[in-house]
Amino acid sequence: MFLEAPELRPFPAIRHAFFTREGGVSEGIFASLNGGLGSGDAPERVGENRARMCAHLGVPEGRLVSLYQVHSAEVVTVEAPYALAERPKADAMVTRVPGLALGIATADCGPILFADPDNRVVGAAHAGWKGALGGVVAATVSAMEALGAERGRIVAVLGPTIAQGSYEVGPDFIERFGREAPAGARFLAPGTRPGHAQFDLPGFILERLGEAGIARAASLGLCTYADPDRFYSFRRTTHRGEPDYGRLISAICLTP
Repeated sequence: MFLEAPELRPFPAIRHAFFTREGGVSEGIFASLNGGLGSGDAPERVGENRARMCAHLGVPEGRLVSLYQVHSAEVVTVEAPYALAERPKADAMVTRVPGLALGIATADCGPILFADPDNRVVGAAHAGWKGALGGVVAATVSAMEALGAERGRIVAVLGPTIAQGSYEVGPDFIERFGREAPAGARFLAPGTRPGHAQFDLPGFILERLGEAGIARAASLGLCTYADPDRFYSFRRTTHRGEPDYGRLISAICLTP
């Protein structure tokens, strides 16, 4: 049902989980632990799935906060839960409020969980290629610092993300990436078609984490596309011609 990062597990002040698609009540293409508020799944099933996530994290139902994600570098500071219709349009959250779980939804993009356990500040970010390129990692670290975190004490872990071998990109992507990240050519390998390339999104995110100067950055090293039993994948769904897909939730919170 969930994965934990060895880098975050030792801290008693932190609870976290990279939830898989296992252990829920959704059916069909959403089977089974779909946490996606924006998916076409039955809302009552998504609600039950998210309640199970809350139970695992040890927070009351309704204390798992999510965003209206837009592939940006926008970060919000969360002090209390908000209604579904009031979800901020952003791609990262930070808090120092105990018992409030920050939940990022993904289905190939990179979910990053951040923690400064000494200063009791946590964060969560959704890093697709646009967000990673646009600065969501640095923005999240800066927002944590504004709450009292120290970047030299922050630990960050990248959860299940589409791997380079499964992520072919086209000429428009290559041109923009080369223009905005000219030193990033090493994250592009020859593609299977002329003018295309295989993009190493996890590697690029880890570089961004390193550039942010945090204490430690790590990755679970798991590919969403290649493991349909455990993970949802937008790209795999597209290749299969399926009408929709579930969302994985990666969440972190401070203990009371």
